Amino acid sequence: MRLFTPEAMREADRKAVERGYPSLLLMEWAGMKAARVYLELFGKAPALVLAGKGNNGGDGLVLARHLLLEGVGVRVYAAEGQTGDALLALRALLAHGVEVRPLEEASFREGEVVVDALFGTGLKGPLTDFYAELVERVNRAGLPVLALDLPSGLPYSPHVRATATVAFAALKTPHLLQREACGKLYLAEIGLPKALLEREDLPEVAAPEALRPLLPKRPLTAHKGSVGRVGVLGGYRGEGLRYAGAPLLAALGAYRMGAGLVHLVVPEGTPLEPLEAVFHPVPHPALPPLKAEALAVGMGGGPWGKEWALKALEARLPTVLDADALHPEVAEAYRKAGVPAVLTPHAGEAGRLLGASPEEVAEDPLGAARALAERTGLAVVLKGNPTVVAEGERLSVNPTGNPALATGGTGDVLAGAIAALLAAGLRPFDAARLGVYLHGLAGDLLAEEKGVGLLAREVAEALPRARKLLAEGRTPWPFSRV
Repeated sequence: MRLFTPEAMREADRKAVERGYPSLLLMEWAGMKAARVYLELFGKAPALVLAGKGNNGGDGLVLARHLLLEGVGVRVYAAEGQTGDALLALRALLAHGVEVRPLEEASFREGEVVVDALFGTGLKGPLTDFYAELVERVNRAGLPVLALDLPSGLPYSPHVRATATVAFAALKTPHLLQREACGKLYLAEIGLPKALLEREDLPEVAAPEALRPLLPKRPLTAHKGSVGRVGVLGGYRGEGLRYAGAPLLAALGAYRMGAGLVHLVVPEGTPLEPLEAVFHPVPHPALPPLKAEALAVGMGGGPWGKEWALKALEARLPTVLDADALHPEVAEAYRKAGVPAVLTPHAGEAGRLLGASPEEVAEDPLGAARALAERTGLAVVLKGNPTVVAEGERLSVNPTGNPALATGGTGDVLAGAIAALLAAGLRPFDAARLGVYLHGLAGDLLAEEKGVGLLAREVAEALPRARKLLAEGRTPWPFSRV
């Protein structure tokens, strides 16, 4: 599944029409599918349809007609000057005796559901004047809102804050980058030829069906030395400080993702918790002899982080570089050495690597992840909501995960989990996108059970369940198909 920009979606629509597919059919299917979602969510609650001038408004007018046929009370306010397919949709609605009043007269009544059909993917800039005020009125009304294709105003501000959004044909970037504004997501197929939706130049949405074949197989003859051994190098002790928890969490993440054995290289004096790991206490960053197929480096490294990473490079093993190992000179050293590696920065660390502010990274995570992958020649996991995985020209946007994962140590668990997949033989890009997906799914499973207040070790403990669900084909999408 590909993640479309609004421009790419308009191009797909245009090419479908050029192939002979009637554009009016696209509008009819969109409005009909959206009406189906409306009935599922809101039943026979009366609808207030706000229809803009253009195809998105036309989708809303079709929805109004289908709701009317289902016995739903409908009030419709539409922009004047409808043309093309939207004009035909308007005429079809008027034929049913519905009064369509000017958009400027729109009012809100308690008990109604607002259908936002003002603007879809055609917006060229922020809303101003009348439409900006109308969007603010929608938000202030406090009524449920069903947005068609995109909440009006996205990706800019102001924008509608929707209860639910029906995405037509494909997900667009704002659906994942600004998920909070979209509410519950539905994806509606509206008849576009499938070939137009399979564009390899667009980012992928990490899909269960694409990730399932990547799961490492576990034959009956498996033993701890045959399924991937991981070395974890991290922690810091000095100047009255001790960072010890992060490498332990990374080790736990590696085990719970399926590593056969974990070597834990940590500062002397680190509390050795009950963990089935081979401990290697060292007085300063060092690389003792390890039987391992991959490394995770830098967690809790503090001032030792850079030295940990450069020591680890001597092993020339696939490596996850996390937290305090994330420095421009470290990434350059791995690139020059040709050692496969995965960088796992959050926005602040990515900004440090790119020479940008965290705000600039957060504003364009797809662009930042691509730029960092191009600059370093390594695979990149730009952590956030959503998390973006990049390598070369490939981009993968992860649909799992939730705000309950915003707790200390979950990133360390992720680093260990990705290292376990590297040790099992996956390439960096595949290990990264599979690890990120399962880590997010583990968080989703826990959030559904417990809500906010998770511990990082609980996320690690949920990884086997997430992996089992994926292997069995039972992982839910974070949206519904209609």
